[in-house]
Amino acid sequence: MALPSLSLSLQFSDLQDAATHRAALPRHSVVRCIRHALDADAEITVRIVDAEEGQALNRDYRGRDYATNVLTFDYATEPVVTADLVLCAPVVAREAAELKKTLAQHYAHLLVHGTLHAQGWDHETSEEDAEEMEAREIQILAGLGQPNPYA
Repeated sequence: MALPSLSLSLQFSDLQDAATHRAALPRHSVVRCIRHALDADAEITVRIVDAEEGQALNRDYRGRDYATNVLTFDYATEPVVTADLVLCAPVVAREAAELKKTLAQHYAHLLVHGTLHAQGWDHETSEEDAEEMEAREIQILAGLGQPNPYA
């Protein structure tokens, strides 16, 4: 079965240590992670931001005044999934180190996670929904040759 098509815009804000994050996110890897998590064709922007921008977006759109790892702004699921995924580089780097994962592995997980959110998956609605979303993430990441992010 063919994977859905993806129109991708990959953007990096003016980051400290930008080269490290760019190296962990080669365009072909970003495309691969997102396409494997899609159930339909998509137009997605992935933006890698600093802590200040990540905190402002989380505060302004979610009412939470801190930088978080990934924010998903979903605009449409049909006929084409249309969304922005915003990943906060310093948060992702800190979490990867804490979890003893490579930066690329953690970014892969968060790209899959954000893409599922763009399609309506939600882990904050119930424990059952959280378990279903985690199981789907594990399945997708295994298909990408990535380890279980929850192990």
